[in-house]
Amino acid sequence: MVRELLLATVMVTVTVLVHGIGLIMLARLLRLEARVEASTHMHPASVRGMAALLFLVLSLTALHGVEIWLYAFLYLWLGAIAELREAVYFSTITYGAIGYSDDIMAPNWRLVSAIEGINGIIMIGWSTAFLIRTVGLLRRI
Repeated sequence: MVRELLLATVMVTVTVLVHGIGLIMLARLLRLEARVEASTHMHPASVRGMAALLFLVLSLTALHGVEIWLYAFLYLWLGAIAELREAVYFSTITYGAIGYSDDIMAPNWRLVSAIEGINGIIMIGWSTAFLIRTVGLLRRI
């Protein structure tokens, strides 16, 4: 159990760092876009504003994808799940806290996947807060 908790702690740390760095990079890119919109007096509901919003949503989705794949590769490396497709599927439903079945997961690593579910919900919440804040800032321009 200690081994699982240590590994889960490492994965939470890695995903928080990946997510934080990704959000910082997105914020910087969007700050540049906001300056362009403000200087040209473009409305956030314009085509350019909508493109920025689409870019933000797709980027957040990709960021979560990276974190899901990190867990999937971990499960493969541990031998907890045998196939890449199954590992990515299992990681995706676990990260999103949808859950389905942990029958494909090796029993001695199930605690890691349970913590992935908690981690995923926190990362999704963080992204939601970032998205709402960013949309609010764009509306003030």
